Formats: sequence, C-alpha cells, structure tokens
Amino acid sequence: MVTGGAGFLGRAVVRRLEGAGGPVFVPRSTDYDLRGREGVVSALNEARPDMVIHLAGVVGGIGANRDNPGRFFYENAIMGVEMMEQARVFGVSKYVQVGTVCSYPKFSPVPFREDDLWNGYPEETNAPYGLAKRMLLVQGQAYREQYGFNSIYLIPVNLYGPGDNFDPASSHVIPALIKKCVDAVDSGRDSIEVWGGGRATREFLFVDDAAEGIALAAELYDGGEPVNLGVGREVTIRDLVTLIAKLTGFDGEVRWDASKPDGQPRRVLDTSRARELFGFEARTELEDGLAATIDWYRASAIDATLEPRRSADRLRSSHHRGHA
Repeated sequence: MVTGGAGFLGRAVVRRLEGAGGPVFVPRSTDYDLRGREGVVSALNEARPDMVIHLAGVVGGIGANRDNPGRFFYENAIMGVEMMEQARVFGVSKYVQVGTVCSYPKFSPVPFREDDLWNGYPEETNAPYGLAKRMLLVQGQAYREQYGFNSIYLIPVNLYGPGDNFDPASSHVIPALIKKCVDAVDSGRDSIEVWGGGRATREFLFVDDAAEGIALAAELYDGGEPVNLGVGREVTIRDLVTLIAKLTGFDGEVRWDASKPDGQPRRVLDTSRARELFGFEARTELEDGLAATIDWYRASAIDATLEPRRSADRLRSSHHRGHA
C-alpha cells in the first residue's frame, strides 16, 4: 500500500513498483481520510498489505509553510502516527516512512549527515512540518525496539520533475521558477520577481531517481537508522534561476525581493549511507531533469488550453449523434 500514491512522488513510486510486477493499493483521500483512525483502519482492511510505504502528507514551499504551521504540524503528525500504529496492529511486515530534509537543524554542518539530525532546531519557516516528520523516526525506532516492527526511515532532499505542483500558492522553488519564466516568455513580460537574495543553496533530486531510491530501500534495507536520499551536490538559488531562465528562453530582468525569506542557508546531503546500504545513486543531471520538467509543464499548459475546445467538440459530436 502506498499512501499518497496519487501525489507527485507517489505516482513515480507506484509506477516503479508496478513495473516490477507487484500489485499496489493506493488509498485515495476521497475514500479514506488518513488523518483519523477510522480511515486508516478502513484502508488497511481493504488493502491487507505486506508492506506500507507512507508518502501521504501536507506539503508546500516556504510561503505555504509560513501560512499554515499548525495545520502542517497536526495533519502530518497525526497521519503518520496513526498509520504506523495501525500498520503494527495489522501485522504489516515492513513499513517505509518517508521523511523530509526540512527535519534537519537550520545550521547543520554541510553536507547533512544523518547523525546530525538531532543537533538543533529546524529552519523556522519549515520547523512545524519538519518536526512532525522527525517524530515519525522516533516512533519507528521505538516500535522496532519494543515490538520488533520493521520500520525504515528515508530522508529525500527537495524533489522536482514532470508532474510537480505548479500552483503558485503552494509550489516549491523549481516549479515556481519554471512557471514564472515560462509565463513571462509567453506573455512578453521583461521581468520576474524571485524571493530572497539568491545566496541560499539547495540540492534537488529528480522524482524518478527518488522513486528508485525508495524502491531499493523497500527491497534491501531493514535497519533502524535514517537514510538520506539525494545527489550530494548543491546549487545556489541565483544559479538555479539563471539555468531555468536559459532553458525556458527567458532573457529579461530578475528582481530579487530581499524582504522575503531565503529559508535554510545551505542544504545538501551526505548520500554515502544510501550508497553503502542499498546501492542507491542518483542518475539524472540537474539540467536534464529541468529540461524534462519544463517540457512537461509547457505540454500540460497547452493541454489545459485545448481542453475547453475538446469538451465543446465532444459536446457538438454528441449532440449531432443524438439527432442522427
């Protein structure tokens, strides 16, 4: 069972698992409210899974985290705690909890090593979300110790790729920048605005690479220690903007709004543990992944433009068949 299997990362994980020949159950939020025990129990009763991969969560960029700290803490914590507890009660043989790089302390030594996870408080705008996810590591380790429950914990860095969330109200930095640049090119605008000063660094993992890492860990890793999933290289936001502008064809002015937060100053993971424990190494270069994401966004924008016309054509066709 893959919770959040209809989401951005979830779809990639489900594709990967189904490609390996395994049946996958995805509990849809319209059918199962995983924030409550009743919904969790109902989903587990329906699926009867040998393994649960818990990806479901309430996520967003800096703005969404800043505006919804209480909601992001509560819904992520309650969903994860109840899902793991009921999976234990149901006798699930393996539980894969996917955490977040936002759990790391604000001033972690770079690169972030799993052993540094508890050496400080997360960056303030992400802290409620990051701490809710960090508590699920504690739960998994406690359940392993007391019940022998096989729970593993993975920490992916920032993800991106085709199918990402491009809603300006909740998107992360890459889809937000792609949308700004593409929309500016399409509308002929000669400038875009970007939050912060561009000095912060981030590491980005292509979504299909992340899915491969999760699948490998689900198959090969049975330990209690958290494991980073990333590429091990960082890029400044300023350089990222320059690269996305080049790939989208935007040659206008970038206006930096220094009154807006940069978020965590630096973010890059030590990925040696994943390589050593289950042989995971990311394969997609940032420029190649960005180009694929931009192509997908442009194609989806064209599809969205054409859909009203297709709907009208279908309506006319149906109308004509009705009179034939």
